[in-house]
Amino acid sequence: MRFHKAELFFFLLIGLVALGGGFAWAAFSAATGGTIVGGVETAANFAFMSTVLSGLSVVCGVVLIFPIMSRGLRERGKLQEMTESLSVRSQSLEHAAVTDSLTGMYNRRYFDDALTEYLNAFRRIEKPIGMAILDLDHFKKVNDTHGHDVGDEVLRQVAGCLQVYTRYHDVVARLGGEEFAILSPNITEQQLHVLADRIRLAVSQLNVKTGNVTLRVTVSVGVAIWDGLESGEELYRRADKQLYEAKRQGRNRVCAA
Repeated sequence: MRFHKAELFFFLLIGLVALGGGFAWAAFSAATGGTIVGGVETAANFAFMSTVLSGLSVVCGVVLIFPIMSRGLRERGKLQEMTESLSVRSQSLEHAAVTDSLTGMYNRRYFDDALTEYLNAFRRIEKPIGMAILDLDHFKKVNDTHGHDVGDEVLRQVAGCLQVYTRYHDVVARLGGEEFAILSPNITEQQLHVLADRIRLAVSQLNVKTGNVTLRVTVSVGVAIWDGLESGEELYRRADKQLYEAKRQGRNRVCAA
């Protein structure tokens, strides 16, 4: 087994201290006529050796061991700082992985994970879950006519509107493009329809200014209440089917399964 340099210096220090203690005891014994007999001169010699060894112990501690300890403490402090920094970065990356960079909302990945967890939890307590799928009407025309910067501003304002009108335990996400989704636990079909229609109305009242033009946008919504048996994908398909029905009926409306 190989010893670290600091361990070897520590053993050296212990040896010097032990020898110094031995010579101190020998000096005391010689001076008092104990086990070692030799008189004052012998006691003085032992005392001198004890002093030398004590001095060497101090030098060993100050010159050899203390620098290693000090360097180790500094390195441990730097390592702790790096660890904390990496932890913060890891949390930031984790947050970024489930967040839509444009709107600050949750993304599709987070929504799918939350949907699975909600279904598992609410299946046990036999409570309803509602889902609303929202899609901006004629959004491609906004991008084509006014540019993607204006389109991005429209998406940000719609996202802000969704966050204002939903509850703290609702999961609100941008699924991609101009499509958003709301997962609302413990809600009835009527309450979900009212919530979706309030959001639809609020979006229709948004004013997005671009130059001298003020844009008005609308959103179509499909809603569905979980039947307690279907999978998350099946619930999504039902809500999405109602979204297309809202589009078919003329847009800017809410359709329920």
